[in-house]
Amino acid sequence: MAMRLVIFVIFLSVQAQAQMSKDSAAFFIRDIYRQSYTERQSYEWLRTLTKDIGHRLSGSENSARAIEWAKATMDTFGLDSVWLQPVMVPHWVRGEKEQVLMMTGNGDVRSLKAVALGNSPGTGENGIQAEVVEVMSIDELKEMPDRAIHGKIVFFNRPMDPGQLSTFSAYGGAADQRSTGPVAAAERGAIGVVIRSLSTDQDDSPHTGMTILSDQIRNIPSLALSTNDAVVLSDALKKGKVELYLRTTCEMKEDVLSYNVIGEIKGKDFPDEIILVGGHFDSWDIGEGAHDDGSGCMHSMEVVYRLIKNNYQPRRTLRCVLFINEENGLRGGTEYARVAMENNEYYIAAIESDAGGFTPQSFGCSVGEYASLDTALSHMSGYMELLEPYDIELKRGGGGADISRLRPIVGMMIGMRPDNSRYFDYHHSDRDVFENVHPRELAAGAAALTSLVVLIDQYGIGK
Repeated sequence: MAMRLVIFVIFLSVQAQAQMSKDSAAFFIRDIYRQSYTERQSYEWLRTLTKDIGHRLSGSENSARAIEWAKATMDTFGLDSVWLQPVMVPHWVRGEKEQVLMMTGNGDVRSLKAVALGNSPGTGENGIQAEVVEVMSIDELKEMPDRAIHGKIVFFNRPMDPGQLSTFSAYGGAADQRSTGPVAAAERGAIGVVIRSLSTDQDDSPHTGMTILSDQIRNIPSLALSTNDAVVLSDALKKGKVELYLRTTCEMKEDVLSYNVIGEIKGKDFPDEIILVGGHFDSWDIGEGAHDDGSGCMHSMEVVYRLIKNNYQPRRTLRCVLFINEENGLRGGTEYARVAMENNEYYIAAIESDAGGFTPQSFGCSVGEYASLDTALSHMSGYMELLEPYDIELKRGGGGADISRLRPIVGMMIGMRPDNSRYFDYHHSDRDVFENVHPRELAAGAAALTSLVVLIDQYGIGK
């Protein structure tokens, strides 16, 4: 007990000096982990966000309620400032429940589980019905004759590669058929698209996600089938002709005003050097957006909350940013970067948590215009040993969608990498709910993120 008191007194004394000793930093980080595990603050905030508010699609009433809640909550922390940054965002609405019927040559009719993809137009009140043509890639679609596609419904059926070590790599290898497949099919004369859900699980839950719009090509109704029903449709096509009936009432309305939520602690030594930590506050309108990205936003809020609670006075300015509209437009990240560059701000590091609330394993690093990755990693290795007891390391390659726009004015861009084994079981589906987040895993992420912020704040990233 006496030794702990001595260490605590040393810690208090170094707060007034240029930087912490490593012994003091190690003690501080240990306390951060203990408090995060014990209090489960991120978990309780996430419960409120998901259960009292729910999903948060950009432009929706729920999104506005969540923004109001986040600002009011951060106002209680004792931060130097909390503010809302205006952003005009897309306002896409799903409408009524989607209907997909499969009709085979023998007269059988079967209902399939599907959800409309984000930004998709509706089919109209009467729906559409057409023969289905199955393809495994956009390249295969482009090689087919026009007569094979025109007037048809294209079925993209390439699964995520289960042999990939990283499920994010597997996702990246299959995501083009969802994001750009509908426009590619429309360009060839297709009247609709269905895709196999981007999921690592074989189940009955379809997964939504954004389709990219084109100024030249009119978008067509696009839906994702559950992985189980994608198999059903593919097997039916092997036996003969299949038609699908699709009915959706999706609609893209006029852009609406929304906000990024920002909280800040001003640095005492280098106030013009900013360390940003953030996640995206919007989610899709199925499920509750618990892992994607309620968890990352709660992580980021806990960083500034935990440091204020421990009377930590940062050397550099710390900023928590909850970005809006990452899912179907990236407007929040784009507007934030525009304002930051207009204000001639400099970010020593921008850190994003957008990979779920699972057990953290590492931080992936890349650099912007103001740093060398080799130099930064070499410098940081001198203090990352303090996170070895928590099984956290630095790796090359990382960042995040929202912070990517800051590249011209940032030193390092860093993305937290949790265990990703189960992430795409839940991603963009009705399974992404509070009950599928483990409180200790979520707390570990908040503690790891807080600890990294403290270490960068104290010791920098090198020259």
